[in-house]
Amino acid sequence: MVGVKSAQEILSMVREKKLTLSQAAQEWEKETSGRELIEIRHEMRKRLLVMRQAARKGLEEDMKSPSGLIGGGGRLLEQARRENKLLSGGTTARAITIALAIAEVNACMGKIVAAPTAGSCGILPGVLLALEEERKLPEETLIDGLFTAAGVGMVMASMASLSGAALGCQAEVGAATAMAAAAAVEMVGGSPWQALDAAAIALKGLMGLVCDPVGGLVEIPCVKRNALGAAHALAAADIALAGLKSFIPLEEVIEALVKVGRSLPPELKETAEGGIAICPTAQKLVSQLV
Repeated sequence: MVGVKSAQEILSMVREKKLTLSQAAQEWEKETSGRELIEIRHEMRKRLLVMRQAARKGLEEDMKSPSGLIGGGGRLLEQARRENKLLSGGTTARAITIALAIAEVNACMGKIVAAPTAGSCGILPGVLLALEEERKLPEETLIDGLFTAAGVGMVMASMASLSGAALGCQAEVGAATAMAAAAAVEMVGGSPWQALDAAAIALKGLMGLVCDPVGGLVEIPCVKRNALGAAHALAAADIALAGLKSFIPLEEVIEALVKVGRSLPPELKETAEGGIAICPTAQKLVSQLV
């Protein structure tokens, strides 16, 4: 997807060749990389395997991050889910559990897929793997979903940034949530236009989200934001699948996000000098780590 600058470029391929977003993304990758489709899908399958392994590790193993602040949350959520104690159910409950577990694996120095960043790595696989379980989807559908997400992610990267240091967490958790929402829509049969509406709706809901990691670590509030992002993505997907339009197209939402991100003070862009990072309890936690 190198060179994609707007959602309209992808939509042009969708309209002209009557493709889904996933197919358009794969076609673009084939044209720009010179590789065959079977090789491209094989590479994406390997990334899906890493996501599965990270989910399993986060849900089953006893882990602690180097700081000691993060670890075991995914297992607790999964236990509560199995005991029917969660208020959310079905796909959403499973998605937030997986998303949080994978984000913990990242904090504990485990292997993950940056989707699109390490700090937002749990959202997309959380949504995809939960849909696979709840809807009994074949693996090929998940791979298609990953390509749909990649298309949205490349538009975001080309038009804006995927860096919290550049534009705040709206560019990390926000981007991952938009990617997951679009993927979810296409995976269950929604149209390319509904998928882009879902991405825009998701991104609008996280506009202005700041990057304020406690102690500069991708742990608090980052890990729990992954769980919230997964739920947010599914809500945006539901809204789009029901036929509600974004009205503001994805490209314009991204342009607005860039303006908002540039207006954020440095303290709210990954410096750990603002937001949650400077709360008294956060400062106390950091002092105990030194």
